[in-house]
Amino acid sequence: MSHWSERRERFRAVLSGKKCVHPGSVFDPISARIAEDLGFEVGMFAGSIASLAVLGAPDVIALTLTEFAEQAYRICRAGNLPLLCDADHGYGNALNVMRTVEELETAGVAALSIEDTVLPQPFGSKGKAQLTSIEEGVGKMRAALEARRDTGLVIAGRTSAASISNVADAIQRANAYAAAGVDAIFLVGVKTRADLDAIAGEVKLPLILGGPGKQLLDLAYLGERGVRICLQGHQPFMAAVRAVHDTLKALREGTPAERLEGIASDELMKRLMRNDDYARWGKDYL
Repeated sequence: MSHWSERRERFRAVLSGKKCVHPGSVFDPISARIAEDLGFEVGMFAGSIASLAVLGAPDVIALTLTEFAEQAYRICRAGNLPLLCDADHGYGNALNVMRTVEELETAGVAALSIEDTVLPQPFGSKGKAQLTSIEEGVGKMRAALEARRDTGLVIAGRTSAASISNVADAIQRANAYAAAGVDAIFLVGVKTRADLDAIAGEVKLPLILGGPGKQLLDLAYLGERGVRICLQGHQPFMAAVRAVHDTLKALREGTPAERLEGIASDELMKRLMRNDDYARWGKDYL
């Protein structure tokens, strides 16, 4: 487990710092290497993107923990990017949360979030998101902390209360999860500075933002409010889909391979696949 420790220390350094950073949204080994090579401090592997990358399915919790953890491990072993994972609701109740932490810790992630949304959506909900009780949420956070073996692993309590119920509920939930012992609070759906100011004034743990309103996208302002990581969305995967679609379409329509646009250079491909390392190992050991 020690070989994951250094990246977990770097993730904790981000949380304990004074600045806010944007994570690189990644979904496989190559995308993680690109983010690392470009200097991103942390990577983000979202449940929704995992569902697309592994199943080609929407974010309806059809993906299993095993599939998610396996892809997280592939990402982690490909480089040294500290990886934050969206572990959804922990794939079940508090006991399932414990298993989730065990699997993702072993996979090498630097941090994971457990949320208090009722998932998968129950019969009759008609697509309307619902929250668990605070008591159930606290139970999941305590179970996650109990399951953790490496104290360097960051456990973040996640809530969408700001967009599902109200800001006061978000504050109450965040402070309850903080009291349970989580390392950070992951807030989804905060849209205005007034709302973030209210939350930051009451919640003392480092904050992570997902789905923020446009008026919040100012790193200096966020850093002053205790936000250490602010997601920008998951455009890299969507861009990859568009690139593959357009390339296959052009080939299908008869475009010669040499006239295709947007193709990675041989130099870039060799760098991302760590070609020099493999060449050296081949020379040394074969």
